[in-house]
Parts: sequence; structure tokens; C-alpha cells
Amino acid sequence: MNGKAASVFGLQRADGAPGLRLRAGDAFNVLLRNETAESTIIHWHGLTPPWPSDGVADAPLPLIAAGTDRAYDFPVGTPGTHWMHAHTLQEQALLAAPLIVADPNADGRDEQEIVILLHDFSFSSPEELLAGLQGKNIAPAMPMDHSGMDMAGAQTMAHGNEAMAMDINDIEYDAYLANDRTLDDPEVFSMEAGGRARVRIINGATATAFTIDFGELDGELIAVDGQDIEPLKGRRFPMTMGQRIDVRVQLPREPRSFPILALREGSGERTGFILRPTGAEVVKIATEADDAAPVLDLALEAQLRAIAPLASRPADKTFDMALTGDMAAYRWGLQTNPPLVVDPGDRVEVTLRNTSMMAHPMHLHGHHFQVVAIDGQRLAGAVRDTVLLPPGRSVTIAVDAGNPGQWAFHCHHLYHMATGMMSTFAYRA
Repeated sequence: MNGKAASVFGLQRADGAPGLRLRAGDAFNVLLRNETAESTIIHWHGLTPPWPSDGVADAPLPLIAAGTDRAYDFPVGTPGTHWMHAHTLQEQALLAAPLIVADPNADGRDEQEIVILLHDFSFSSPEELLAGLQGKNIAPAMPMDHSGMDMAGAQTMAHGNEAMAMDINDIEYDAYLANDRTLDDPEVFSMEAGGRARVRIINGATATAFTIDFGELDGELIAVDGQDIEPLKGRRFPMTMGQRIDVRVQLPREPRSFPILALREGSGERTGFILRPTGAEVVKIATEADDAAPVLDLALEAQLRAIAPLASRPADKTFDMALTGDMAAYRWGLQTNPPLVVDPGDRVEVTLRNTSMMAHPMHLHGHHFQVVAIDGQRLAGAVRDTVLLPPGRSVTIAVDAGNPGQWAFHCHHLYHMATGMMSTFAYRA
């Protein structure tokens, strides 16, 4: 990486290809073999398996020991762009890969598929990064706690009559990656001039949000988190950690290349990839822009509308969850009163209120939810599994309780989760 050797993990099929590609209606019949020297566990982010197959340590199954394997067999579900990743600090060391569920009805479509996994990379170990955030000396073999900070960027926001500093990035990474490559050597996808592509982008970064910039190309956003939405045209689309977007693009009939860039939130760093028609030249792009990228907000979220929304019905149970944080101590939390306990068949609404000064991408395991309010304003928003909570904002989600278990509900910023920002969406025993 950048001319230096790095030791990282991978998730590969037997033929060496990264990740998994299945078809809607298939069984998720997978044997996961741990060929590393460490115990680990993999979460199937975006799928809705039975709880024992979810992939969180001791919820309910233990980590997969080095040199052992675990079998999975459950319905893969509907088509969508998903991913899989370690539910440990190993996620930082690139233990992640795409998980695509293809639509058999799209087999004859004249459309190229392009899959991109974004990541942030450090030569420091995740334990060192976490210890630095906590202001402590590193301890050996620091485990993730499922139960602070070098500030890389800040912005002010109004809170009452005061201006408060909003922290954006808390880690300065050594590189930002698209399919494990930087813009010094980006992946180049060959296309026909005038060709069409479905670009599936997964933000697998542990602590970095991006704005995806399609440059001169007009994109049509057609799905978020693997769930179809009413198409929305644009050239820039924000995505926080854990989210996915599917964007359809059509190249003009001219022999020139088109870079698609992932701009690091509130900063100049960027990564990306190139769409190149046959014979077109590829121009080198710097890894840093002159201007800082936008800070993510909820403007796009407010425009999204699901193709298949939840059925209209009143909530059987409602909850209020406060997202809390102590920047100096680097300690984060989720507070719900009463505890988030549901019964099968419930329509549940949870209002998430971010009382901290950092954004939090909130992810619910084992379910898809619909965004039904932003700052108290009702809407029939997107169906997804990960939603952004900027500082001082609230989002209400609705979910149908139809998959019993004790499901993880957490911030998808790896170091926020590791220091307390994790709760449970629990079915009554």
C-alpha cells in the first residue's frame, strides 16, 4: 500500500474472487472457513437470516476459531447490494467483501454491472487506532466491547443560540480505497462508448463517510441499502458507513474516460475508479482535491421514496433512543427508556435522537426498516438497514418485528461501536 508492505485480511471464494454473488431465491448455503491465525466472525450486512446465523460474537454463537469453519443455510431473500464484514476490530484490516444478490429478471438487460467496495486503511493496527482515540497506551489483544480524539475536521452548527463545534473525522488514515486501490493505481472498467452500467457502491469504511461524485455523468439513483427506490437523478450522492447505493449511468458516445470519485467527508482526500470506453485515455487523478468535500446531511434522505414501502398501519410500540457521546473520554452510548423489547408481529417505531456532536450511522441487524420521519416531520421514506444521524437531528424508523432474536442495533462507526454505541433490538423471550 503506497509502496509499503501491509498485512490485511480478505474474504474470498475458493477461486480467489472476493465476496459472494448469489441470486434471489437461492439458499445461502455457505461454508465459512477461517484460515487466519485469529478467531473471527462474519456479519452478512443487509441479509435477514435467522438470528443464530447473523454473525455477532456470542449472539448467540461464539467466534469462529482459527482453522475451523461454520456452515450457513437460509433463504438469501430478495435482490440487492449488500456486503459482509467482520464484526470485530478486524473489519479495519479489510476483512470485508461485497455480497450481491442478483435479480434473475435482469438477466437479459443490456447493462454492465460494476461493484465497488470503499474502505479506509491505516498501517496502524485497529487496537492502536482505538487506543489513540481513547488517549491510552495500547494494551495487548484488545477485544471489542459490545456493551474521544484526534480531530481531523470540524464544522460549526447552530444549537439553540450557541454555535457548537461538530467533529467530522476522528482518524487520519494512510489511504482511502476503492476495491483495495487508491487513485495512484485505480481500477479501470472497460465499457463500450454509449454503454450503460449499474454501479453498486458499498461504503465499507470503518470511520469515513463519502460523497460519490459522478463528475460529468448524470446518475440515476435506483436503490439504497439493497432496496429499490423511486429513481432520483443527480451527480453527487452522499453515503455514510455501512450504506450502499445503486446508480445507473449511461456513457456518452465518445472515446473518453470518466472518473467516479469518492470524496472524504469534510476533507480533500478522495479515492475512486474509472469507466473507460475502448481506446480512451486514462488521465491520472490526484488523491487530494483543492476543496473539501461536503459534510453529510439529510437532504437526500428526505427525498427518497421506497418502491415497496411498509404497509400503512399504526405502531404497536414506540421507543425513543438517545445517541450520546463524551468526546474527551471517547465514550459513546445508546439510551432507551423503556428497553427496546418487542413481540413478534409488532409494528415498531424508534425515534433516534443524536445528542452528540458527531454523526452516527445507525444499523439494525436482521431487519429492514422504513424512514418515516426526519426531525418530527412525517414522510414515506426509503426502506433500508442503515441510516445517518447528523448531530442534533432525529430520525424515526418503522420496522415490522418478524424475525425473532436478540438483534444488534448499533452505530456503524467501528470505534463508536467498540466503545459503547451498541444496543439490542430484543424480542420478548
